[in-house]
Amino acid sequence: MTVETGSSAPEKAGVPAAPRLYAILARSARTGVIFRRGPSRQVQLIRWDLRNDTFEHGQWLKGRIYERRCDLSPSGELLVYFAATNRAPYGSWTAISKPPFFTALALWPKGDAWGGGGIFESEKTLLLNHSIGDDASFQLAKGFRLKRGMHVKPCGEWSGRGEDEPVNGYMREREGWRVAEHGEGQTNGLNASALYSFSKSRVLEKVGANGRRLQMILHSIGRSQKAWYGLDYRVVDRDGMLLLDLPETDWAEWDGGDLVFARGGCLYRLAKSDFRLSADKLQDTLRCLHDFSAARFTTMAPTRAALHY
Repeated sequence: MTVETGSSAPEKAGVPAAPRLYAILARSARTGVIFRRGPSRQVQLIRWDLRNDTFEHGQWLKGRIYERRCDLSPSGELLVYFAATNRAPYGSWTAISKPPFFTALALWPKGDAWGGGGIFESEKTLLLNHSIGDDASFQLAKGFRLKRGMHVKPCGEWSGRGEDEPVNGYMREREGWRVAEHGEGQTNGLNASALYSFSKSRVLEKVGANGRRLQMILHSIGRSQKAWYGLDYRVVDRDGMLLLDLPETDWAEWDGGDLVFARGGCLYRLAKSDFRLSADKLQDTLRCLHDFSAARFTTMAPTRAALHY
């Protein structure tokens, strides 16, 4: 598979909108990947070294990456991702690559946006989110192969039957997120600003150091001209007192006791030690690790190492 390259341009005349960032952190290594999306049909893959917060800016894809159906192997050396260009030869596909490259080492054609992607159950076992009962959906495209010793299994009983689920749900559970409030809401009409809106937000939370809780607040899904998920984040202490409010944040996670999060095209870190400060001073201690706004679509051939397991 080749990654289409070329020059990029702002989505609208004037200042382009801030890119959207989404990260996945490896389970057994101090590394991660960042998907930088913007304009809407251009995505860059970036490798993040969490030991020193440096970044290796990798390949671009002219298409759509469904980041909530992607995963890193425990070592962080392999990425499984689901992509769509709606063009021949595949339309959409699930692939395994070596970050920060999209160049596929293994590729399963998909053709539509149902299911797709997968989860690394272990370094050698991939749960592929393709339809059970359809043998063709588990066949590799011609010219691609798995890493020696790797096994592929369906992603549970609902494999290939949803959109971001079941992969997104499995990922959150594995990473320690738990439902704090189920929320209440309703489906809206096709002309509404969001396909689904919550009258009472759905809240997931993950406990960090000293009982602090990172909360993910979902208030809408399927928003028009905005990120698909309407999300806010916040940090509260063990007693529920608000420490840090992060509205309209793309992504947030604990990295050890530190908080890392993405908002407005920038990636930030708040050190664990800074949480000793009063809540009104925390915003002033946020450290911007990198502003990804200036990146533009460019050609990048895979390295020799990216072409082999």
